[in-house]
Amino acid sequence: MVHEKLRLFSGTSNPPLAQDICEHIGKPLGEIYMQRFSDGEIFLQVQETIRGLDAFFIQSTSKPCNSNLMELLIFIDAAKRASARNICAVIPYFGYARQDRKSAGRTPISAKLVADLISRAGATRILTLDLHATQIQGFFDIPVDNIFAIPLFAKDIEARNDMENTIIVSPDVGGVVRARALANRLHVDMAIVDKRRPAPNVAKVMNIIGEVKGKHCILIDDMVDTAGTLCGAVDALLEKGATKVSAYASHGVLSGPASERLANSGLHELVVTDSIKQPKKIMKTGKVRIITIAQLMGEAITRIYDARSISSLYG
Repeated sequence: MVHEKLRLFSGTSNPPLAQDICEHIGKPLGEIYMQRFSDGEIFLQVQETIRGLDAFFIQSTSKPCNSNLMELLIFIDAAKRASARNICAVIPYFGYARQDRKSAGRTPISAKLVADLISRAGATRILTLDLHATQIQGFFDIPVDNIFAIPLFAKDIEARNDMENTIIVSPDVGGVVRARALANRLHVDMAIVDKRRPAPNVAKVMNIIGEVKGKHCILIDDMVDTAGTLCGAVDALLEKGATKVSAYASHGVLSGPASERLANSGLHELVVTDSIKQPKKIMKTGKVRIITIAQLMGEAITRIYDARSISSLYG
C-alpha cells in the first residue's frame, strides 16, 4: 500500500483545504471526534489507531486564533499519547507570526511562545507556508519546512497578464526580498511603496520608488489583514499613473473593516491562497479570488513522509 504509515487529520479551521490535500495524496481524512463543553473547553479523540504511524494534522491558526491553536495542541498531545511515530503539524497559516520580536519595552515575543507550546506538546516537525518572518523557523527546536507560494503566483500572473506592461510592487521596504524574487522569476521590473508617518497620529505619506506610470502594478505581500495598508498603496499607485493595480498575498487574514475597504477601493483584484477559509462577506466584495495550495501542501507532505527534498518544490 502506498504511504501505508501516513495518516492525515484536520481541525476545524479549514476542512475544505484538508479534504483537497487528502484527495491529492490519495488518502482519506482520518476520523476525529471533537466537542466543546459549554464553557468552550475542547475535547478531542482520535478514532483510529495511529500507534507507530506518521500523523499529519492540518490546522491553520487563523480566526478564532486561540481556539484553533488549542485544537492543534490538544491533537498533538493526543497523538503523542497514542504512540504515533511522528507528529507533523501542518500549519498553512501560522498565527502570532507578526510578534516575532520585542517591538517596545515590556512586550512579549509571542511567536516564540507559540513555537515552544507546539514543540513541548510533542510535535516532531512543522510544515507551514510563507512565514511572516523566516527567522521564526529558528524559534522551534524541531525541523520546520517553510514553503513558498511565489511559484503559484508567478504561474497565475503569467497566464493572465501582458508581462510587457506589468511591474511588481512591494508594499513596504520590508517586503523587498519577496517582491524581488517574484519580479526576477517573471523577468519584470520592481517598484517599492515607501511609507512614512511624519508625526504621531498623522496619516501615512506614501512615495513610490520606481516608475509605475502606464503600468499594471501587482502588489505582493505575505498577508493582508485589515487591508488599510493595501488600499493606501493602491491609491498611491493610481495617483502616480498606474493603469491598474492588483495584489497577491499568501494569507488572506482579512479581518475587521477589510471587506468594506476592499469593496470601496480602486483595487482590480486581490488574489489569496486558501490557507485561510474565507467568509461569505469577503467573497461578496467581488474583489477577492482564491487559488489553492492543496497540491503544493500535499506534495510537501508526501516528500516529508518519503524523506525527499522539499526545497525543489519552489526552486
